[in-house]
Amino acid sequence: MRRTDPEGHGPVRYGPPLSEDGLPVLPELSVVLAAAAGLPDSEPVGGGRALREAACGYWERRGLTCGPDRAAAAPGAPALLVALTAALGGDVLVPRPCAAWWAPYARLLGRPVFHVATPAECGGVPDPFALLETVRRVRDEGGDPRLLVLSVADDPTGTVAPPEVLHEAVEAAAGAGLHLVSDETWRDTAHAPHDTVLLSPAEMLPDRVTVVTDLAGALLPTGWPAAVARFPTGPDGEGLHARVLDVLTALGARVAAPVAVAAGHVLAEPEAVTARVAAAVRLHARVADAAHHAVVAAGALSLPPQAGRHLYVDLGPLRSALFARGVGDAQDLEDFLAARLGMPTPGGHRFGDDLAALRVRLSTGPLLGATAEERAQCLTSPTPLELPQVQRALITLRSVFDDLRDDAQRREPPR
Repeated sequence: MRRTDPEGHGPVRYGPPLSEDGLPVLPELSVVLAAAAGLPDSEPVGGGRALREAACGYWERRGLTCGPDRAAAAPGAPALLVALTAALGGDVLVPRPCAAWWAPYARLLGRPVFHVATPAECGGVPDPFALLETVRRVRDEGGDPRLLVLSVADDPTGTVAPPEVLHEAVEAAAGAGLHLVSDETWRDTAHAPHDTVLLSPAEMLPDRVTVVTDLAGALLPTGWPAAVARFPTGPDGEGLHARVLDVLTALGARVAAPVAVAAGHVLAEPEAVTARVAAAVRLHARVADAAHHAVVAAGALSLPPQAGRHLYVDLGPLRSALFARGVGDAQDLEDFLAARLGMPTPGGHRFGDDLAALRVRLSTGPLLGATAEERAQCLTSPTPLELPQVQRALITLRSVFDDLRDDAQRREPPR
């Protein structure tokens, strides 16, 4: 595990940045935040009632009933995951790959983290047989697996788990006695919402699933940290909610009052907010599709992106060309592509993948342009792929990957 020390490329300080959409703040939202800037009081731990009620309304419109006494808010999903991990105890299981921020927070608490393989058709949820085998092995070795973190609309792979795949994973987790945390940050970013069936595990297992939604992703700018959690029904959910509030209190994890007002505004989903979200999703979907075509045409492997702002690329088929350029693992690949593409390209090891595997996550935000004006132009253009800045970025992407393909083909032994 070379090059992963804090002085080099440590997994926390040098991990991938938060997923920004690169777009200007919605003017209506700026007005809401500015109007609340003079509030003198801080939000209570867990969020004020207005914010929690707005969160409940948001979930109820998605088929998840919730009362304010079973909701909590925090300054970002990481604070909620830390609190949930501390409150639940035991070992943590996550898919491989998974969001870069999931595992470090469990390790911060001294909790072992076990990665579980995902099915071939999607990321974000564990393969049910691999999950049961991992739980069995961990328990046989004296471990205590209690918590599974998963995501139906996944970062880093940009995929959406089909309902039947999710159902099998949830059924396996329930049979193993695990509590589930469902990270639903990206559920509103499906690229083809009318053709994508997105279910929450909380619909299948209401008494054992806590839903976490980071608003500083699809709904708020990343610099305005706010997240909400929906706790399970029944007495177990009530006790978990209380313990999480205890941890948030100890951490001093309160949402800033002006940000809480802005968060409540977006959770209420006025027309301007839903229109912006829909426009941003369409834009990122088009760019992600173009990027996917570019990398697959070059011989790399990648599942078609279905949500969010990322695609996950396996350059294993181009290993010979990369090896000739001094690229032997995911950290080398991260450095190589970042230098040639001029954008962050975190290697798969940031997401719990094998360091030896030549995998990276590509994001669509950096492909929208270098300035705020260029990125704003993408949002309003009916043909964003034809804008000069987007064309330049995609040409660079195609050129780098095509060069690798051509070099790999030259190095193939004659048949």
